[in-house]
Amino acid sequence: MSPFALQLSLGCLACDVELEDRNAFNALQKIGAITADNNGLFTLTSLYRVGTLYTNKDGKGFVEAMHKAEADLLIESENLGDAKAGDLVVAKRIMAARGRASGKIILIAQKAYMYALAYTHYDELGNFSILSLRTGEPTVATMDGVDLKILKSGTVLKIDIDTDKVSEIIGTLDDPKIDEKLSLLLFEREDEFPADCLEQAKLVPLEVDRNDYPNRVDLTDLDFCTIDPVTAKDFDDAIYFDTKEYVLYVAIADVSHYVDYFSPIDIEAKKRGFTTYLPHKSFPMLPRELSENLCSLKPRVDRLAFVSKITLDRTTLNATKEEFFEAVIHSKHRFNYEDIDKLLETKGANVTGVVAHLWESLMPLYAITQKLRATRLKAGFDFRSEEIKLSIDSNHLLKSTQAETGTPSHSLIEECMLLANMASAKRFTGDNDSVFRIHEPPQLSKIEELLTELATVGIFVDKYEDSPSLIRAIQKEAGVLNIANEVDGMIIKSLKQASYAPTNVGHFGLGFTHYSHFTSPIRRYSDLILHRLIKAQLDQDAAERDYLLRNIIPLCARVSELERKTTKCEWDFRDRKFARWAEMKKGEIFKAHIIKAGDDARAILECEMSGITVNIRGTGLLLFDKVELEIKEVNIAQATIMSSFIRKLEFDLMEL
Repeated sequence: MSPFALQLSLGCLACDVELEDRNAFNALQKIGAITADNNGLFTLTSLYRVGTLYTNKDGKGFVEAMHKAEADLLIESENLGDAKAGDLVVAKRIMAARGRASGKIILIAQKAYMYALAYTHYDELGNFSILSLRTGEPTVATMDGVDLKILKSGTVLKIDIDTDKVSEIIGTLDDPKIDEKLSLLLFEREDEFPADCLEQAKLVPLEVDRNDYPNRVDLTDLDFCTIDPVTAKDFDDAIYFDTKEYVLYVAIADVSHYVDYFSPIDIEAKKRGFTTYLPHKSFPMLPRELSENLCSLKPRVDRLAFVSKITLDRTTLNATKEEFFEAVIHSKHRFNYEDIDKLLETKGANVTGVVAHLWESLMPLYAITQKLRATRLKAGFDFRSEEIKLSIDSNHLLKSTQAETGTPSHSLIEECMLLANMASAKRFTGDNDSVFRIHEPPQLSKIEELLTELATVGIFVDKYEDSPSLIRAIQKEAGVLNIANEVDGMIIKSLKQASYAPTNVGHFGLGFTHYSHFTSPIRRYSDLILHRLIKAQLDQDAAERDYLLRNIIPLCARVSELERKTTKCEWDFRDRKFARWAEMKKGEIFKAHIIKAGDDARAILECEMSGITVNIRGTGLLLFDKVELEIKEVNIAQATIMSSFIRKLEFDLMEL
């Protein structure tokens, strides 16, 4: 359910309604659809329902139920008004003596899309049409004084959703440079910052002087360092391990010190929710003056940090004390992953200076994190999934791909971040008092369905007690057949998505009872909110805490929704580059293996480019069949690749 719908259902103060929802809120108040109680909390009256509108092929609509005991509210076609599928609507119930409860749309609270994207198209017979970029279906567009037929085929149009008028010509589909803008527009991701946001960013200081912060803990003498990808520009976290006291310091960029509530930067950060990462460029949540400079924990300069200090038991490695406080740090060195991997491989041989000094604490810390990881995996899971990194050339075309898997350096920093994230979550009760990162356990029936599918390739599991034991048994069998990566990908798809929630239910995948996101406030708004909550807790500021928690349920819904949009944007851009590569390979024959059988079969190409998935026409194809196929059609607009089956290849599963 959307954040605004949650506010109307659970109750909210008028001052807590987001700016984009104010007009809808005022309209509902005017017609008496919402009323306030003695505490000023406005809720929707029983005669009305708010929810997302769904439509069927018969033209009827349904407004989603808010509770399990309710049925979706039927909206007959004549009562839909101007509402479209996906819109957040308010419906008034129509009382009837018999039959299904129905209603009439009285307000469109939020449109599914503020604009439409479409492109001009000529078919093989020369017939002109305008097709939706989202669906490929015909749509309508007009442009004052312009006959759209004169535009080049493949011209992309941004269309006002209310008037059907073209508000902007984006470019043409044959230009690879358009992909970035299309992916951002399709998933409402932002590029440029508003003027007031940039003005505020210009006011932030360029440097930090530890002497200006006498009330902070001075940790500038400690040997902090950062470990990040070689291309990183924003450094959220730095670590230091005290080998004598067995204390881990995880220092996180203190974004909350610079970003005040309701400031232009805060409003924009809340709107974006996350930094979007495309292969060639990032689109940050915060202006670069903060994300890549003042907040970034750069080496050899003072920086403000919010620190998680974790004392470990020397024998069990359990956390015996967990503290949080504001500090000033001075990172001594910036490592990238390759640097650390080389140090681990050579055991620090032939290093000198500051690197040699830092290695004295990093080496024992790595040994500790390996033990922590082994313990963690007794309750959690190690899903082997490869991240495909794309390299884009100067013409904005796909140059190469690289399958990236976790290395020892990734494991070192990951375990440190996990400790800090767990410690932050354990500070709260889990009853609507924080922002938790949750991953609910899967339904056993879903994993059993997967097992049925895997039986076609010889994976059989007879004995299991619950879904965790079944997953582990499947992974063991997949390892024997050398298809661990492929099967892990299928397992992940069968699990529920991780999300943000105000109530703690634990994290199934990690095997943690308490987990949150504390370590990346530069690129995740959820972490910024958590920092504010912990600071209110440390300051014993009940008023601040209550304010932050007043709308914690819709806030968690908001960041969860924004996370999905951000991920889809990144995937969409990747698929567009894959499609453009495939466009140049039409008619060519490739080896591939089936990753999804059935009517909508899909396969992964085995070629110089990793991760390219194609749709495949063919019958009788089984999971993991090795095949030859031909690339037949490529739809650049929808970023899809269609292939045709040529023949099966004889192979052993061990070859995969």
